[in-house]
Amino acid sequence: MQEILVRSGTESLVFEESPRDVKEKELKERLLEALVANKYHSSKLQDLQIENARLKSMPLFIASVVEKQNENIVMLRMHGSEREFLTRVGDKVYEALDLNTRVAVNNAFNIVKVLSRSADPRAVAMQLIEAPETDYDMIGGLDPQIQEIKEAMELPFTEPELFRRIGIKPQRGILLYGPPGTGKTMIARAVAHRTNATFIKLSGPELVHKYLGEGARLVREIFQIAQEKAPAIVFIDEIDAVGSTRMQGNDGSEEVNRTMMQLLAELDGFKDRGEVRVIAATNRIDMLDPALLRPGRFDRKIEIPLPEKEGRRAIFVVHTQHMPLEDVDLEMLASITEGASGADINAIATEAGMFAIRRKGEKVTMSDFQKALEKFVQKKSGMEFCMFA
Repeated sequence: MQEILVRSGTESLVFEESPRDVKEKELKERLLEALVANKYHSSKLQDLQIENARLKSMPLFIASVVEKQNENIVMLRMHGSEREFLTRVGDKVYEALDLNTRVAVNNAFNIVKVLSRSADPRAVAMQLIEAPETDYDMIGGLDPQIQEIKEAMELPFTEPELFRRIGIKPQRGILLYGPPGTGKTMIARAVAHRTNATFIKLSGPELVHKYLGEGARLVREIFQIAQEKAPAIVFIDEIDAVGSTRMQGNDGSEEVNRTMMQLLAELDGFKDRGEVRVIAATNRIDMLDPALLRPGRFDRKIEIPLPEKEGRRAIFVVHTQHMPLEDVDLEMLASITEGASGADINAIATEAGMFAIRRKGEKVTMSDFQKALEKFVQKKSGMEFCMFA
């Protein structure tokens, strides 16, 4: 019970305040304090939400984790510029990060979001979904070369116990070199057809990019996809576009050199690339950098030369096996087409068939091949075939 003294004129009145009234008064005071505190914290919360939204707003940059250090510090590498920097993250983010994890960072280099791994669509597009229909029996005149390719590319996948029994490691890369049109790309297609391995095809010019680090990043992506989908075969056509002897200059050669160094690291780096084999093709082996040619990167170098007479005849057989022929002497055709490549012979056979179609004939004759040769020689400057007598 609490007494309250109230004076009115000359009289003093004493009122007693009940415990309930005291409790109610205390609650009202505490409620007022809570309202004031709530207003203050609401204001702070709104400020933090604005700051958080500002931190997450564009522009954001993509980076990858290079190294995790103590005290929640991580080293990141910016995509595109290849700049490296350190930043501190929270405990949960630190636990979620692994090497090569992709993250989004803001202008202050704070990690805003951990991104799921996403392969470069250009690298994904290079993977063959359906195997080509080209087989070894569609390639004529290259039996010794095909045998070497089978030993290097097929046996490690089909009969790995042979290598374990002898105690040697399979050759991981082969280089096909020779003049244009001799069948280097057809051989790679046949390998893709005969093996159950994932086949990834790219060409050297596709790895040459204008912006710093783009080519090297694409090379990393391609081999990472190959490792994830192993066993795999990576076919690099026209490797001389990115594997030429290294030079110094301001004409874009530094970016090409950087791409080639990444390729060298993937071919024979510190990390084992597993069940990934590489086939490369070039018309200019003399231009390739010595570091690219050494054993360990390309263990077997196979020359794909212009076919000899017997090879040319075998190629004529391949390209005419579905053509109805009449009095066509393939032996003579092989004799008079010295210097012709497999692609040239294919073009001659196709042109002969077109002459037969033009005259509405039911079969392809020697006269059609003579006309095809004459037309082909006119287009093929610098190549002289022995013409019909």
